Amino acid sequence: MQTTSIHTLVGTGLSCIRDDRVLFEELNFELVSGQILLLEGKNGSGKTSLLRIVCGFREADSGELRWCGDAINDSSFFAQMAYVGHLDGVKKELSVLENLKIALALNSLGHYSIDQALSKVHLSGYDDVLVQALSAGQKRRLSLARLLITRSVLWILDEPFTSLDKQGIALIETLMAEHCANGGMIVLTSHHDIDLPAVDVQRVLLS
Repeated sequence: MQTTSIHTLVGTGLSCIRDDRVLFEELNFELVSGQILLLEGKNGSGKTSLLRIVCGFREADSGELRWCGDAINDSSFFAQMAYVGHLDGVKKELSVLENLKIALALNSLGHYSIDQALSKVHLSGYDDVLVQALSAGQKRRLSLARLLITRSVLWILDEPFTSLDKQGIALIETLMAEHCANGGMIVLTSHHDIDLPAVDVQRVLLS
């Protein structure tokens, strides 16, 4: 994916209340093309809630999000973001190839073909294998392969390293660095500290 324009995601005065408990308030951040925003904090601190607000799955109790200067609901935000959550979001009764074809049918063509993406995530030769036969780590890599075949400026990732071994973690870090180098941007939560010296990583600690 080659992106020439600069994109921005700005959160201003964001707050989130759940079960009468304030998870966070007056939270501000600004993310531009090529950067990563890493959300850190203990379980229950509001990381996933903030991620859901950024995705548009729920509204903040106060504050606003703007994409390239416009409120996200009045912008091209949803057409330019891709989300991978705790669950892998793949159909276990379908094959690897069928899952990727569905993803491609719902989005614009990205930088990689299906074959290239499978090679990138070390799933070459698994085209006709049913997802239910894959290991947990392979399912996670398949879910991330969807990001490579579709055109999304912003990746939103909830614990992307779940179920991955050291090799898998290194692979995902490489893909993240490549995405940012091509003008993409990433918001993620992770209990694993990322090692990306070539990328500008901003950190937000929720407590």
